Amino acid sequence: MSEEVSSKFHQIPDALWERIEPLLPKYAVSPDGGRPRLSLRKVATGILYVLHTGCQWKAMPAQFGSGSAIHTYFQEWVAQGVFEKLWRLALEEYDDLQGIDWQWQSLDGVLTKAPLGGEKNREKPDRSRQAGRQTVGVDRRGWRPNWRRRGWRQCARSKVG
Repeated sequence: MSEEVSSKFHQIPDALWERIEPLLPKYAVSPDGGRPRLSLRKVATGILYVLHTGCQWKAMPAQFGSGSAIHTYFQEWVAQGVFEKLWRLALEEYDDLQGIDWQWQSLDGVLTKAPLGGEKNREKPDRSRQAGRQTVGVDRRGWRPNWRRRGWRQCARSKVG
């Protein structure tokens, strides 16, 4: 099934990869050996797949590599400013092709209340939740039926017979 889902997502075209590759960090081969690094093209494709589809890192198709490994690369690249450089390159290229009017800009946004956030001006209790439980006398496990008093075996026999 992952092959079907990922087959809808196209690989990075060669022309785009030629512009992305110089912005990526260069990784040296470890002198201690170990597992070889993933192809940076696969890593970039996997990152773009997650950003495009919104899926979780561990839910991404295996054809891109391990979700946790791709996420590690993503975090490294964010820390090194790779995506900011890519954004600037894209803006410069778009400015050359279409032109961006840098004198006029607008910003749009929406602020909403969290759905389960509760009311801001609600009445505050006089005591903590823990103190409330202690005064009522409820133990940690809460109320449970007493199976010993009821007779567990008798219940089981009555259903069989």
